[in-house]
Amino acid sequence: MCEACNRYGPDNWRMFGDYIVFVDESGDHSLTSINPDYPVFVLSFCVFAKACYADTLTPAVRRLKFETFGHDMVVFHEADIVRQRGPFAAFGPAERMTFMGKLSAMIDACDFTLIAVVIDKNKHKARYTEPIHPYHLGLQMGLERLHDFLSSRGAPHNAITHVVCEARGAKEDTDLELAFRRVCDGDNRNRTPYPFSIVIADKKTNSEGLQLADLTARPIGLSVIRPLQTNQAFEVLKPKFFTGMRGHTMAGNGLKIFP
Repeated sequence: MCEACNRYGPDNWRMFGDYIVFVDESGDHSLTSINPDYPVFVLSFCVFAKACYADTLTPAVRRLKFETFGHDMVVFHEADIVRQRGPFAAFGPAERMTFMGKLSAMIDACDFTLIAVVIDKNKHKARYTEPIHPYHLGLQMGLERLHDFLSSRGAPHNAITHVVCEARGAKEDTDLELAFRRVCDGDNRNRTPYPFSIVIADKKTNSEGLQLADLTARPIGLSVIRPLQTNQAFEVLKPKFFTGMRGHTMAGNGLKIFP
């Protein structure tokens, strides 16, 4: 645990929990048109102690942006980095290697917990006559595991934990909020209310937490689709997965593959 965590006791943010969660996706949720090269839908939940997020992650991300670009308005978007688009298009081979090394080191040094749900869309569609919307199913499974994680940390049962998701459109956001509230009202495997509150953030929001969640989602999906392929980003993320209430394994806990 970073030093910042120890400087903040439970009396801070009295109405709220000590953690904040950022969620991002990889892949689309369509079950009618499935990409054979990426037939999964991934929801990645990055769970931060608020103290670590405010005192450690946020300045680390901004510092890297200032060092690399001279300002902190650049958004770290995984697709842009991989495809060398936008501000990342100007990198030469040496600059790109240096940046990727610093980015990996920064993520490695970050103190956060990962909970990810990977849905194999072909198997999901084949198994059920009326398969549940992949995003809503992933959300439910992720929130169930988030509840386990907070319980394992002794979080007060009535402390509100905010879950930040990126906006996707008016209808999608309304559906997402309804699905979220349904799970939190007790439609979950625990059959108990969850003290979670959803925050839907505009895509233009320069949020360090959402950017980190974006950087984690696709490497997790690729690790499931092509487990034998070299995946340096996933190796950095591996130690951060939630390993369950008893700390035994990330399989089924921090990393839920369905079905």
